[in-house]
Amino acid sequence: MTIEENLLHAWNGDLDLLELVGVADKLETSNLRPLAAVLYHTWLQRNQSPSAFLIHFNLGVILSNENDLTGAEAAYHQAIKLSPTFLQPRLNLGSLYERAGEIDKAIAEWRLIEQNSWGYQNTSPENKQLVLLTINNLARVMESHRQFFDSLSFLTKSLFIEPNQSDVLHHWVHLRQKQCIWPIYVPIPGVSLELMMQSPSIFAMLNITDDPAVQLEAARRYVERKVVSNAPSLANPKGYKHTKLRIAYLSSDFSLHAVSMLTAELFELHDREHFEVYGYCWSSEDGSSLRQRVVSAMDHFVRIPQMSDEAAAQLIREHEIDILIDLQGQTSGARANLLAYRPAPIQITYLGLPATTALPSIDYVIADRFLIPEEIAPFYSEKPLYMPDVYQVSDSKRPVAQIPSRESCDLPIDSFVFCASNNNYKYTPEMFDVWMNILRRTPGSVLWLLSYNQWAEVNLCREAEARGIDRARLIFAPMVLPESYRARFACADLYLDTFPFNAGATANEVLWMSVPVLTCTGRSFASRMAGALLTAAKLDELITYNFKDYEEKAVWLANNPEECRRLHEHLKEEREHGVLFDTPRFVRNLENCFKELVAKL
Repeated sequence: MTIEENLLHAWNGDLDLLELVGVADKLETSNLRPLAAVLYHTWLQRNQSPSAFLIHFNLGVILSNENDLTGAEAAYHQAIKLSPTFLQPRLNLGSLYERAGEIDKAIAEWRLIEQNSWGYQNTSPENKQLVLLTINNLARVMESHRQFFDSLSFLTKSLFIEPNQSDVLHHWVHLRQKQCIWPIYVPIPGVSLELMMQSPSIFAMLNITDDPAVQLEAARRYVERKVVSNAPSLANPKGYKHTKLRIAYLSSDFSLHAVSMLTAELFELHDREHFEVYGYCWSSEDGSSLRQRVVSAMDHFVRIPQMSDEAAAQLIREHEIDILIDLQGQTSGARANLLAYRPAPIQITYLGLPATTALPSIDYVIADRFLIPEEIAPFYSEKPLYMPDVYQVSDSKRPVAQIPSRESCDLPIDSFVFCASNNNYKYTPEMFDVWMNILRRTPGSVLWLLSYNQWAEVNLCREAEARGIDRARLIFAPMVLPESYRARFACADLYLDTFPFNAGATANEVLWMSVPVLTCTGRSFASRMAGALLTAAKLDELITYNFKDYEEKAVWLANNPEECRRLHEHLKEEREHGVLFDTPRFVRNLENCFKELVAKL
């Protein structure tokens, strides 16, 4: 029958439920969703059926797909009114509210499902999957809004329902890391220790081991599960012979983020006589001056948040980009499938993920010879692109607020102040043991930490007391804007780095403020970042290779404060005249590498 005939049958009440759904499905698959919506509307107006709630739900799905959020909301509410125990419209209604930015309403809908469906064991498999999806949605939203405790609780409940969820386990592990809940791995019924240890993302793995072979396997598992393997290659492998090389940076972190804090001046200093600079962005519009600076530094700034990976890759190909630099890797917001289409003949990873990506579409990783020694290079899927001085770019124009007094930071005036303001997920019980040993051996000293979240703060204080250290010797600084964050470092005597996940951008900030950084170095990228910066700053004496030497060096420096002052003066000199913060030199070196790569095509 034609659509006109089907509409007439719906009007006359001659189209039964199964026929109605079948016709609507055909219209949808023929990309005629608006006509399917008209058919459903007509049927609902002219027919009485105890199953009408299903048609209201189907109508809501169509309207949602057509971006008619108001109409979809009304349809879902009608489905719920007609069948209050029908759970699916509540799930979809929550997703609708999330799309509209009404997070509290989304959570309320999902909580109704979660609170009334704990008897999933006695329901259908479909209902069990719906409950799982609901709980995982709640966990995801809670984590994105920094409600880590609630998020972890929901994920734990999800794993009790269905233990074999690798994606859930990977978030579960990282949430425990963020809150310093030790040990990280604890038994969950039905979850094997092997699955638990294999589930963390490569990013979460950086704080578990410094073994580059283990990290490579974690990255490969992600690629196998998440990245398309048969995408057509779009770029011309021979390049485009442009007079000006077209280089592009790809990121969701063109905002108030550590990546942009490091790279803003890099974008500004590219030689426009020889390079044309593109930025492809799906960052949020955070309104920050840093974002505006990044946008202004690009010759072409292209927003791609609404584009599919394939469409965005095609756009990059149409722009004939010679070199595409991905600033994301396998971190939150990554678009690895975009890179899988190989929109540029040369593709490079930089800064976003301090590890191998294992992405077949990535050719090079920007590094230096300390960061990735040649004997470790076989554990990277990318070929190291060695910079002559240091892998990390800096921003010499970064703003710094007025240096605060120690009193205003709640620090003791005359005590030795150890600082360790890395992200909480970088803390490990083994590293914390060393820090507490250092405090025990340096009476009167304090450890100055950053208060990333309240749960980590409580747990760290409890862990300190369990090791015989008064929690009052742990001082937590509140989160502040970057310029104030930098200025506060000047109140510290010595920065204590984490292991196996070193400070990266934070180490750069600390050294910029002429505060010495004591690091412990391992074999992985993440465990060698601070050492690479210290090598460039000619401070090999602050690089240790085991916890014993790290502890002894920290105690010695605390007992010899004049040495910290000497290191401070050395860093002031390096800031003015050394290679670590010489951004123009870094940019010219990088551009020379880019020219050589294109010449080889």
